[in-house]
Amino acid sequence: MAKEIVDAMAMQRALTRITYEIIEKNKGVANLVIVGIKTRGVFIGQRIAERLQQLEGAIIPVIPLDITHYRDDDTDGTGEKSSFNVDIDNKRIILVDDVLYTGRTIRAALDAIMDNGRPAAVNLAVLVDRGHRELPIRADFVGKNIPTATSEKIRVNMKEFDGLDGIEIR
Repeated sequence: MAKEIVDAMAMQRALTRITYEIIEKNKGVANLVIVGIKTRGVFIGQRIAERLQQLEGAIIPVIPLDITHYRDDDTDGTGEKSSFNVDIDNKRIILVDDVLYTGRTIRAALDAIMDNGRPAAVNLAVLVDRGHRELPIRADFVGKNIPTATSEKIRVNMKEFDGLDGIEIR
């Protein structure tokens, strides 16, 4: 049984807060590139980029990233290496995902980023941090901390993919 814990308005406020924090930490938006982990991380990244454009007047590229090939559990070898269409050398990367859990997805994403260039820095933005890390990875920008039991699931719904916005716990 799913229970909504964050509605669409609260989700929008969290994304706006993350956007302002990105501007503040980076002292503007010069040299920024957003890398969104497929699928929902891409939509979150696009929303952050749109808000950055509204606030700072700059167009920030958003690169979709499929980390399947880089996962340590990709035993069937079906994943393909990601190739970026934007030069990331010496850029400040904002890596975006919907939920931070064990850290393994982020580790895989970092490997993919490094295969595509040498950024000046990589910061992590997540909509939800649910804890239970297995690797020493910490988000720089967090929309909402939601402590969970390992048996629970967090589901982020995005209007672009799911038809509605919100966060549920199952």
